[in-house]
Amino acid sequence: MHPIRKKRLTIVLFLLVGVSVAVALTTYALRQNINLFYDPSQIAAGEAPVDVRIRAGGMVEEGSVQRDPESLKVEFKVTDFTSSVLVEYTGILPDLFAEGQGVVAMGRMDGNGRFVADQVLAKHDENYMPPEVNEALEKAAGKRAAMPGATGESSAGY
Repeated sequence: MHPIRKKRLTIVLFLLVGVSVAVALTTYALRQNINLFYDPSQIAAGEAPVDVRIRAGGMVEEGSVQRDPESLKVEFKVTDFTSSVLVEYTGILPDLFAEGQGVVAMGRMDGNGRFVADQVLAKHDENYMPPEVNEALEKAAGKRAAMPGATGESSAGY
């Protein structure tokens, strides 16, 4: 083989190996950091995987927040006005966390149908709604409107 061809082949092989390693590392990093979003109806239907990190979002159900006076443990229900899911969180909640407000929780489903959150995010002003939560609430409102005897009015307040 001619020395120039040998040099070109070596360069091409090194580039190919380098690109392959970069793609593999990027794919691995993305797979570790992707958290799929599920609304309460999907979780109640059993669509959310158990013991896999996911995001769950909706509105904090009125009257559902229960705080443990001995610790930072808080339990509350997240709803899309069709279904609700119980969320357990240990930590300091955001200042804007309140009943009737939008929330996105990140964590895992345990085997008992409870969502154990390790992070809770609250909307940052009265007009903002996380896109995933907004879509979930609109989808739930559409399901309610399609039910016999439904008035079609949304209890989401918008």
